[in-house]
Amino acid sequence: MESNFTNGSESHNHKHEPNRFAVIPTAARLRANTELTGKGVTIAFIDSGFYPHPDLIQPANRILAYVDITESDAPLDLLAKTQPETWDWHGTQTSVSATGNGFLSEGIYRGLASEAQVVLIKASARGKITEPNIAKAFEWVRANRERYNIRVVSISLGGDEDVAHETNIVDQAAEALVQAGIVVVVAAGNSGCTSEHKPVPPANAPSVITVGGYNDNNQLNGNVDLYCSSYGPTANGFLKPEIIAPAMWVAAPILPNTEFYHRAVALSQLAAAPDYMLNALVSEYWQLAEMSPEFAQAEPELIRAMIDAKLRESKIVATHYQHVDGTSFAAPIVAALVAQMLEANPKLAPAMVKHILIATADRIPDQAAVRQGYGVVNARRAVDMASREQHQLNGHHFLPPRIESGKMVFYFHHDEAESVWLVGDFNNWQQAHTRFAKQEEEGIWRAEIAAPAPGRHEYKLLLDGHRWLDDPNNALKAPDNYGGFNSILYVK
Repeated sequence: MESNFTNGSESHNHKHEPNRFAVIPTAARLRANTELTGKGVTIAFIDSGFYPHPDLIQPANRILAYVDITESDAPLDLLAKTQPETWDWHGTQTSVSATGNGFLSEGIYRGLASEAQVVLIKASARGKITEPNIAKAFEWVRANRERYNIRVVSISLGGDEDVAHETNIVDQAAEALVQAGIVVVVAAGNSGCTSEHKPVPPANAPSVITVGGYNDNNQLNGNVDLYCSSYGPTANGFLKPEIIAPAMWVAAPILPNTEFYHRAVALSQLAAAPDYMLNALVSEYWQLAEMSPEFAQAEPELIRAMIDAKLRESKIVATHYQHVDGTSFAAPIVAALVAQMLEANPKLAPAMVKHILIATADRIPDQAAVRQGYGVVNARRAVDMASREQHQLNGHHFLPPRIESGKMVFYFHHDEAESVWLVGDFNNWQQAHTRFAKQEEEGIWRAEIAAPAPGRHEYKLLLDGHRWLDDPNNALKAPDNYGGFNSILYVK
């Protein structure tokens, strides 16, 4: 593919095909429904900085607003920005990996929400992130949600330390967003292989969707390994993350008008050239490609070996893309999937979106459940369930067990289940003792018991007499010694 277009102040004419180190496009990696593109949904990205990338503005600009929360809460003209800053890398890559249309890759590296509209909120002061600015960004979204039809927030930033969510301004602002009807998707963090592995605000907030990561080794049918995602339980005892998504081998844009961008273009030009042109092109591009000028006289085989080494070292997968890693990219992928779900069913409330993602995920066998939550996100299954859901359920239907009129009441949503039983230490783990009753008009199952004795209790749900699961409405968990979890109930 030959391309001529203007990107900021730059015009160019060169090939855009992925190279032989290409990674699997996200839609193929997740076997997602490509007929849905997030159309009609606005995603707000909160990050360190942004650049007007062609995948968001060509052929039509989908950036509804750009705000620098550290200087002004008034929308700014991002399209006037021609020279990026170092802190623009992260936000450009997270937003484009989710909502880019693949303009610079002939559509190959487009996100799941390639037709969603976006709002970009810069929350860093020259790259420095503070909790007050994250909270301020959340508050801006809440104040402007109707103006821009914001349904989803994606944030791959974190605060200072894991503390009780009731005491933290970031967590409280995130909870307020969910209460206002916005789905908040948060990167878990990348500290899972350290002793300080607990998620920090807003990833520890109870109502957000916290996303960890996995590594599929860039294979469609290969083994799936856990990424070093941060994980709970949090200071409040909530298990995080809820789900995991690709956190390695994710295609993301190279920041335009940077030295790395020009190096990638030069290396890609050399990689695509026939042997008879290599020496002449090396003479022209050796500085941009960071090669020795002596290579202009080398044999084609040696030149190509050097080009391949540099492409692999820089993770360049196409002229304008590289592969990246981190839960910073797992979260926006899930945010884009949420946009697909809302396109399929605009009536879904945040609690239902979270429930569907949990209900359709697949745990990785023989891997620690505490590090993966409910498991690998299943994009196609989540969209299918979202499109079929006819009930307009809100957060009230997805609350943990609570006392009502002197009884301990449990709620559970499942449209297809034939029977649901409550089994716990408060009924001596009897499998046919406490049965849920189904409220047909809402698909909600309800059970009540006499309030258990004060203290700590454990329980599970039994579906159709054979499927055991922990209560998805209750984020307090403990290992069940069988590779899963019991749900925890504290009675005062």
